[in-house]
Amino acid sequence: MLFEEYINFNYQFPEPQYLGAKYTHLSWINNFIPKNVKTVLDAFSGSQSVAFLFKQLGFKTITNDYLNFNNQIGLALIENNGTKLTNEDLDILLKPSKQKADFELIENIYTNVFFEKSEAQFLDNFRANISLLNNTFKQALAYTVINRSMTRKITMGHFGHTQALVYANDPERIKRNRSLVRPIKDIFEDILPKYNNAVFDNKQENKSFNKNILDLIPTIRNIDLAYFDPPYCDSHADYQGFYHLLETYTEYWKDKEFINGIKRYEPQRYSGFDKKRDVISSFDKLFELSDDIPHWLISYNNRSYPGVEEFGKIISKYREVKIETKTYHYGRGGKGSVAGSQEILFVCTPKKKHFISQNKGNHISDERF
Repeated sequence: MLFEEYINFNYQFPEPQYLGAKYTHLSWINNFIPKNVKTVLDAFSGSQSVAFLFKQLGFKTITNDYLNFNNQIGLALIENNGTKLTNEDLDILLKPSKQKADFELIENIYTNVFFEKSEAQFLDNFRANISLLNNTFKQALAYTVINRSMTRKITMGHFGHTQALVYANDPERIKRNRSLVRPIKDIFEDILPKYNNAVFDNKQENKSFNKNILDLIPTIRNIDLAYFDPPYCDSHADYQGFYHLLETYTEYWKDKEFINGIKRYEPQRYSGFDKKRDVISSFDKLFELSDDIPHWLISYNNRSYPGVEEFGKIISKYREVKIETKTYHYGRGGKGSVAGSQEILFVCTPKKKHFISQNKGNHISDERF
């Protein structure tokens, strides 16, 4: 490579299928990353595509998401610098489990909702065997790839609808997406090499967290840049509704109710950023806690609450703000990315310090305000 800083771009992030993912915006976001950055926080990491960009750029990357299935991607591709799944690991994952009686959640709850019975049983068996892998990063890769396999299997790639099996029997939809009728095992084996090939060492001690960001920020120090991509309240906000099955599968809940037609877990995890009643106070707290981080990049959408102008005013209490926009010319799914809507990037820099020089006789004093 001509420039050392781009050597890690030989590694490619496996394309996600995730509402609000910034995968298609990475080169645009990269234009606004300030110089002399060494340590970066991706606070609402989601698919981890932006964290992966930071890792490619050679930054020490701290990534976080309050949903554990997203944290598993962070463990697998951001914190992990070298561990991959081998054929021997695959044999472990696919063998008949000896713990079947303890692993029937997917069969019991989601048979004939999202999967035929045999596929649900396969998922339970696979989940039981993940704990047999002898390494946290191997386990994280297993979660990451099986969860991605499930989104490949389901039309629209999310679990906020009850038409999965109807679509899987629709010849026209099958023509457009053969994964609807492929066994999940085959999808897993097909995409696993893409994830193994995305594992690389950027010579940094990267870290993935699974916390509410308001709890995490007080515990970390020496961050040069924070990237905030919060749920777009009133737009893309319902990630627990869209991806509840992936979180259920990762956590394998024993203490939840499963409600309504999609069998979403209840109670949900508290975010603070996905409900109108909470979001403004949560942003104020987030920005106050981030006062020691000099640079912020904040992804947003013009269909979100609060509106762009109001949100800019909130940010301007803490930082100088420049607003960049990018228009969606084609819909990508979800209210916030329909054709004509705008992706917003708030580029936030430290407030300038002003001085007044006062001549008092022969004495000159500087007063900061």
